[in-house]
Amino acid sequence: MALKIRLARGGAKKRPFYRIVVAEASSPRDGRFVERVGSYNPILAAGHAERVVLNTERVQYWLSVGAQPTERVVKFLSAANLLAAPALKSNPKQSAPKKKAQERLKAEQEKAAALAEQKSE
Repeated sequence: MALKIRLARGGAKKRPFYRIVVAEASSPRDGRFVERVGSYNPILAAGHAERVVLNTERVQYWLSVGAQPTERVVKFLSAANLLAAPALKSNPKQSAPKKKAQERLKAEQEKAAALAEQKSE
């Protein structure tokens, strides 16, 4: 039985509210869960005290038992000093300019270098 600490969505349309729950990995996002260990309200301001509410004792217990938090929950737990902060991931292939844009950029750089060389002479 693989357990996850993850978000379960609630709230009305366009007004999200999430429960932080411990659930089996195979159960649906908003389905059955073992225990509710907190809540997350993204509508509130970032510094608001009730934006993320955690039952730290129960979270620590579930982590000790082997429950794996999702990426978003890891961020919440690291902000509450329950876990080490995650390493930032980057997608250099996806965020890099495409082939034609890279060629255009390279041509512009060569042109600028040639102009700088002419001015220095």
